[in-house]
Amino acid sequence: MEDNQRNLGIGTRLQHTQLGPGVIVGIRYATYLISFIYHGVKEIDKTDTNLDEIIAENVTAEVETTSAVETSLLKILRQWSDITELVQLGDKWIGGTMLLQAVDKNLKPKEIPIEDFFHKIVMLRDRLRVLEQNINSNKKLSDEEKVNIQQYITRCYGSLTTFNVLFKNKEHWFVGEKSGGE
Repeated sequence: MEDNQRNLGIGTRLQHTQLGPGVIVGIRYATYLISFIYHGVKEIDKTDTNLDEIIAENVTAEVETTSAVETSLLKILRQWSDITELVQLGDKWIGGTMLLQAVDKNLKPKEIPIEDFFHKIVMLRDRLRVLEQNINSNKKLSDEEKVNIQQYITRCYGSLTTFNVLFKNKEHWFVGEKSGGE
């Protein structure tokens, strides 16, 4: 993908050599959230060479969601975000439980099905993504403010990397700041 395509907007149709056709549904500092027809929503680096633009939409120096159609699309995606992407628990955890034991052994431990805990982790991740989309589409925040807030979200993702062990597929993992980044 060419460097000038860093400014592609929501609604741009793309072709990925491995994931097939998709549409940009969210924009982050260094990545696009792309809804792929056959693979659900994936976070793809803006410089990924496997991406080819099919039809550019809303290409600007500063990407903002401006049209009523985009606003409606984002609202629908947020409302149904729990079903847009199937995130699977790792096979070894299915049917497992998580035990929380206080230091005082006289207190009864709390046992939680791992599936329930995992579902809450995935919901937290999805809500962070929606928060990120709201920040990126906010017209009142400057680019600098957006980047500053975005850094806190990235740190939240980094704090959640401990739970990556629960995910079946690595592409669903939480990713924090990468060393030697952009």
